[in-house]
Amino acid sequence: MSQEPADPQPDTGPPHAPDGAHGRPHTGGPAHGTRRERRRAKRTDRRRARRALPGWRRAIPTWRMLLTGLTGLLLLGIAAFVTLYLIVPVPDPNAHAVAQNNIYYYADGTELARTGAVNRSDVTLDQIPADTQHAVVSAEDRTFYRNKGVDLKGMIRAGWNTVTGQGTQGGSTITQQYVKNYYLTQDQTLSRKVKELFISLKVDQQQSKDQILAGYLNTSYYGRNAYGIQSAANAYFNTDASRLTTAQSAYLAALLQAPSAYDVKNATPANRAKAVARWNYVLDGMVSLGFLDPATRAGTGFPEPVDPRPVTGLSGQAGYLVDIADTYLATTGTVDAATLKAGGWRITTTFDKPRQDAFAAAVRQELTDELDPRTRPGTDTDVRVAGASVEPATGRIVAAYGGPDYARQPYNDALRQDNQIGSTFKPLELAAAIDNEATNQDGHRITTETVYDGTSGRDVVGGPTPYAPPNEDDEDYGPVTLRQAMVKSVNSVYAQEGVDAGLADVRETAVRLGIPDDVPGMDPANTSMTLGTVTPSAIDLAGAYAALANHGQAHTPWSVLKLEHAGYSDLPGLPDHEATTALDRGTADAVTGVLRDVVSARGTGAAALALGRPAAGKTGTTDANLAAWFAGYTPELATTVSLFRENPKTHAKESLAGTAGLSRINGGTFPTEIWTTYMAEALDGTKVQHFDLQPTPGNTQPSPTATANPTTPATAPGNRATGTPTAAPTPTGGHPTPGNPTPPAAPTPTPPPAPTPAPTRNTPTPVPTPTGAATPTPAAAAPPSPHPRP
Repeated sequence: MSQEPADPQPDTGPPHAPDGAHGRPHTGGPAHGTRRERRRAKRTDRRRARRALPGWRRAIPTWRMLLTGLTGLLLLGIAAFVTLYLIVPVPDPNAHAVAQNNIYYYADGTELARTGAVNRSDVTLDQIPADTQHAVVSAEDRTFYRNKGVDLKGMIRAGWNTVTGQGTQGGSTITQQYVKNYYLTQDQTLSRKVKELFISLKVDQQQSKDQILAGYLNTSYYGRNAYGIQSAANAYFNTDASRLTTAQSAYLAALLQAPSAYDVKNATPANRAKAVARWNYVLDGMVSLGFLDPATRAGTGFPEPVDPRPVTGLSGQAGYLVDIADTYLATTGTVDAATLKAGGWRITTTFDKPRQDAFAAAVRQELTDELDPRTRPGTDTDVRVAGASVEPATGRIVAAYGGPDYARQPYNDALRQDNQIGSTFKPLELAAAIDNEATNQDGHRITTETVYDGTSGRDVVGGPTPYAPPNEDDEDYGPVTLRQAMVKSVNSVYAQEGVDAGLADVRETAVRLGIPDDVPGMDPANTSMTLGTVTPSAIDLAGAYAALANHGQAHTPWSVLKLEHAGYSDLPGLPDHEATTALDRGTADAVTGVLRDVVSARGTGAAALALGRPAAGKTGTTDANLAAWFAGYTPELATTVSLFRENPKTHAKESLAGTAGLSRINGGTFPTEIWTTYMAEALDGTKVQHFDLQPTPGNTQPSPTATANPTTPATAPGNRATGTPTAAPTPTGGHPTPGNPTPPAAPTPTPPPAPTPAPTRNTPTPVPTPTGAATPTPAAAAPPSPHPRP
């Protein structure tokens, strides 16, 4: 039986109450208009109340205003993000992944070399060991398998660390680096970074993690002109990528951060330590990510890569000069190694082609032609030369010698920092003492004419470690001025003078002049530092001597004049080359006055007189005859030449004794002769310039005492002299000599007895030599002393 719906009952509730009569308004009928009126009234009340506030209070937005504004900004940001994501395309990788040649020019525009042929052989991911993949993830992006192509936390953290001064830190993921390498350029612009962000997000959506990782491994630069993991495995370990070990994989992953600096076969000791630390960081990361067993990690040793192999296309001197220019661009932060190797650069260097040719010719003429490896294979093989030539007024490197042929010897000896400089350090000690107005053991100010005890093997007083160095041939000089001691390179004198000057101050002065503060051997905690245990490169030392020639104004040597690149709208700027004051002019000129006497008939640099121009310089020979140096300058050009031997397999230094049939090789022989021949050609046709010396009068005044070393008399224990020295001889210095016509401002003294003529290395039998100079006798003579020599 169907039921009819009930009739609607009339509303028996109370009639509609006025606004506010009940706890809630009605929602039907006329109530809508009433509610609208209530809201309008509330807004009116709020406006009236806000207008009644003080002016400063009305300037502060309400929470409703802030919420509305933030919501609007958020919506705009989302809209912009979506729009950019949609309109930024993933470009064709083939159009951006082809590297170009770099072209290098001499200073006059003559082409020097071309580089940039891409050394890359792509491999698939299944050809790359899992440990290699995991090592790269551990080194470069530990969130790789979790992130969406970008790591916002990492980017924010990197930006915060940079802003707060905690160092520049990369925040790019592997995907971002791959996109930059394969699709974009290395241009450091905002537009490129924005494109990188959105393309990375798209690539992460379009490609698998394995595809991205394979692309990154095949496009990254590892140094040694090796692009991609396959070329890197061959370049560093002479193996295929598929056979890389865990240790080798970790090392190649470490290289990605700093390819040139972390190549331990060419790195300084400090950079080698950084490379090993980075290698450890990679392995530790593999453990923390679960890729490597801790026990396996503990048993993993550092893998020594093979020596760099010759690079074709950079034969002769070209490769060394390109290496110097590339190193300069990288170390100054102008262009990093990976960006440079990507190609397309036009680089004008500071090198002068005629002078560069002259340097190579001087080495061949004065040394190579004198060697006979067949007759003397034990002494005339593996003899190497390093050299550099710098303009004092500008700091420009106009020539350098890094080896005979870059295609046969890819090590650049002009840049290496592992050869002690011996007595060429003594002028820097003298400069430190004079510039800081240091005093000797008697409390008297040190000048170029201060008298010291020249007894061989005399104990150094006041040094941090015991030291009693012998002189050349163990010769005693008795009371001798610092000028005379420089001329004869008297070790016992300058060992004491360096301590009197203050080893910390000596170090500081050397750094101001241009010796890098991180090279080994310049440690004030060791008294032996006084005789040149420091190991700057030939370029570093040339820069320091150039500062002496430039009256104490120092330039950091530089090698790039101009950069060009067609693909860059905003080229990186080259550093400025403003001079810094390393020494007071009165100090620098006083030291130059002393070094002019070294280039005299009575000095260890006598061979440089053949230049026929005013010149100053200093010879140096190191312990066990492992290296020999000459560093010298004219007013317009400073040049250093170093000679050493090195085992080609172990890279251990070997004695120069017996080279070219001579019992020992001092700085006054081959290095000075090469220097003289080069400088004569380099300055040929130019006007002879004279030194304009203005030494401070107090710097060259005689010592007020007549004792050689008051606190350490010659009869003290450990000293070999038999009596107390008498009055000091009149200082020597300032005499005009052939080729050195302008005397320094020092008083004219009585010279010591005239020596016999300086030795010539071509004499087959012993000849008379000046006191303290090298004696070129047959190789069968007594072995060299294991102490620094002139």
